[in-house]
Amino acid sequence: MHKQIIVNGWGQSTQGKEVVGTIQDPLELMAQAAGQAQEKIGFDVLEKIDGIMTVMTISRHYPDAAWQLAQKIKAKPRFTRTSMIGGESPQNLINIAAGMIARSELETVLIAGAETYYPRTNNPTKPENALFQGLPEDYQGDDSIGATELELRHGIVQPVQGFPLFETALWAESGLELNAYLLKIGKLWSQHSQIAANHPNAWSKKSYTASEIITETPFNRKVAFPYPKLMNPFVTVDLGAAIILMSAEKSREFCQEKNRPVYFIGGGYAKDRQRFLIEKSSFTSCPPLKSAVDKALQRSGLSLDEIEAFDLYSCFPCAVGMALKMLGLEQNDHRPFTVTGGLGFFGGPGNNYSLHAVATMVEMIAQGKINNGLVTALGWFMHKHAAGIYSSTPAETDLKQHDLDDAKAPLTGSQPVAIAEKVTGKGRIETYTVIYKKDGTPDYSVIYGKTEKGLRFIANSNTDPKTIKALTTQNQVGKTVQLSYDDQKALNIADLL
Repeated sequence: MHKQIIVNGWGQSTQGKEVVGTIQDPLELMAQAAGQAQEKIGFDVLEKIDGIMTVMTISRHYPDAAWQLAQKIKAKPRFTRTSMIGGESPQNLINIAAGMIARSELETVLIAGAETYYPRTNNPTKPENALFQGLPEDYQGDDSIGATELELRHGIVQPVQGFPLFETALWAESGLELNAYLLKIGKLWSQHSQIAANHPNAWSKKSYTASEIITETPFNRKVAFPYPKLMNPFVTVDLGAAIILMSAEKSREFCQEKNRPVYFIGGGYAKDRQRFLIEKSSFTSCPPLKSAVDKALQRSGLSLDEIEAFDLYSCFPCAVGMALKMLGLEQNDHRPFTVTGGLGFFGGPGNNYSLHAVATMVEMIAQGKINNGLVTALGWFMHKHAAGIYSSTPAETDLKQHDLDDAKAPLTGSQPVAIAEKVTGKGRIETYTVIYKKDGTPDYSVIYGKTEKGLRFIANSNTDPKTIKALTTQNQVGKTVQLSYDDQKALNIADLL
């Protein structure tokens, strides 16, 4: 008989902008959310938790967050674990915890995470540069690396600079004029904002129209083409979330029947062999996303058509657009693509957003609003992906081996493409973006393409008005550029022809 895994408790904590005086740190927000999860169970279970997993906090540094949380909630777990950096971490920890419970290595597991990014000083860190502000200066983890040294030199440092590259490529693939394409993704983001406006824990409670989202204003300034501010994740938030997992047997021992049970019935994890943007053979395809979801569906025994609600990771519109494409979903599908409102409106607390998605999805299932749901999560530039399926109905799924299999063989997709570091001659554009200063003037542009020999290049272009107008009014994917190498700056330069 296979062990069934139940999400018994869930909680979310929001420390709003209006809070003054004593400000809670991420550990305190985790403890608060864990307390809410315990209340759902109706029994003092936290002190008896035998496994605690935490999502790495990157707005504040904790040497051992899982153990520090255990001390705060007076628990004495026999197992603790803190994730590495990556937005896929919450769902992947759930996959791992379910496997450990199924193998009888643990009985009860608390998974928690939180960030406190909201600037409460006169000199706040700019949102674009805030993401990793809590990492110690000597942090050497490979998980902190999102781009190659060559890409860093050309200005691909943070997600706000990298994800627009996917959107430009998807725009080219659509064949639409720019305004029509922006309106399409603006409608998608408008739906996200409406859901966030009605979520009790969302950071933003304002519902935006598609026109408001795509129209540039002093508030909705240009950030990186084709995204204005409202198409970027809302990083500067103070949010925490927690869930408690148990086997069905343990659940019967601990829990009061306040809600109908919610089962974790299948998960998946995959990584792209083409780790970095410069290594990708396509900017409009994402094999590991499909792999993670396919694994979760196959393991759960459900088909995509049977899923009643989604929370597709939504750091930028392209992340949702890519998921829709890879899963074969249409934007006008009647099912919701987010249950929270997404990172742009609910809030994007570092690595931990998807734990909020899970907590919200589970609550909707427990209350009978839906019968099942699928959550996806991603890390870095669509490199690492995790998926999980939650249901009011148990599945005949043996969860003992899935997380171990995924950890042993996570890679999928093609081998990295060949790269040319210094380029001259002609090249063909595959995607690009323009990065703007806060005053709305272009700072620099980044172009990815292939040389005449078929090698991948990255280059900056000139920021003269004619070039910028061409890049930001007509899609230049497929167009030819003249490439040169600037020895003094150690940069490739691409001039439009």
